[in-house]
Amino acid sequence: MEVNGVSASYGKSRVLHDISLAVGPGEVVGFLGRNGMGKTTTMRVIMGLLAPAGGTIRLRGERIDGLPPHRRAAAGISLIPEGRQIFPNLTVRENLIGFERAAAPGRRNWCAQRVFELFPRLAERAGQMGNHLSGGEQQMLAIGRALMTNAEVLLVDEATEGLAPLLREEIWRCLLLLKQEGQALLVVDKYVERLIEIADRHYIIEAGRIVWAGSSAQLASDRSLWDRHLSV
Repeated sequence: MEVNGVSASYGKSRVLHDISLAVGPGEVVGFLGRNGMGKTTTMRVIMGLLAPAGGTIRLRGERIDGLPPHRRAAAGISLIPEGRQIFPNLTVRENLIGFERAAAPGRRNWCAQRVFELFPRLAERAGQMGNHLSGGEQQMLAIGRALMTNAEVLLVDEATEGLAPLLREEIWRCLLLLKQEGQALLVVDKYVERLIEIADRHYIIEAGRIVWAGSSAQLASDRSLWDRHLSV
């Protein structure tokens, strides 16, 4: 996936300025920045939930920036949104099978049973309504729902936000497993130390602009970047 020169606005307020980033096949890319800098807005633009004011978005070299969200999903992009946004009046199993889509040829298919193997806690609650799940279980369900689309690129927006430490570790275990299976991920998360452990590269955004890009090794070795762009 390639995002080139993308800008976006809310009304008359320009919030993204010439954003360019890329996620290669099987690559995990961190997308970092303080709150309010444009991370979620960038995810929304990529998914088609907010129209860009300029620039292009390509998947496998084909432009998708003119497509509505459901066609971008069909093309191979899926969003795990901030706040989970599962269907509260559907069961766990219904939340999953409602998003089921066959994998591209040559790729292993995600199905409900495979999601239950990844998250045994969801298997135990397969018949429960979404609004009866804990926050951590809802996050597992949001990830599982996205996996059911068998997307080529997963956009992961603050998947560990608000979770207890043990549940955060469960999410990091899942993301590491997906990396090992060759799943391409663009990940927004504030736990930089953990993200460095699984990501290949990172972008840092500030005030709607990309201000740094580099490898996990580069980010880990230069704490001045953290102080300038990531610390509160």
